[in-house]
Amino acid sequence: QLMLVESGGGSVQAGASLRLSCAASGRSFSSYGMGWFRQTPGKDRQEFVAAIDWSGVSTTYADFVKGRFTISRDNTKNTLTLQMSSLEPEDTAVYYCRARWNDYSLDPYQYDYWGQGTQVTVSA
Repeated sequence: QLMLVESGGGSVQAGASLRLSCAASGRSFSSYGMGWFRQTPGKDRQEFVAAIDWSGVSTTYADFVKGRFTISRDNTKNTLTLQMSSLEPEDTAVYYCRARWNDYSLDPYQYDYWGQGTQVTVSA
């Protein structure tokens, strides 16, 4: 079993940067593909943001964050990170990290574990 706790959210102005972290506790963090997803009010499905494979070598991003966000992981510290820059008001959402055994997915429902989320609010 894996427990995930997100942190690092906050309220910032457009153009600012934030660094989200996801701390994992449990066994075999390095065996999981990891993903960041976000949810905004009024949407019933979480939106894919970025994902990374178990080794940290393979990453993929949603088109709307390419060049602005960077996903990374440190398997020695059981930590997943999302570095966000050039934030826009449209990035306002609750951000969740998710873990999927063996590999990542763009579908949030394919994941095995997820955290409680961290709020990111970007004002114009």
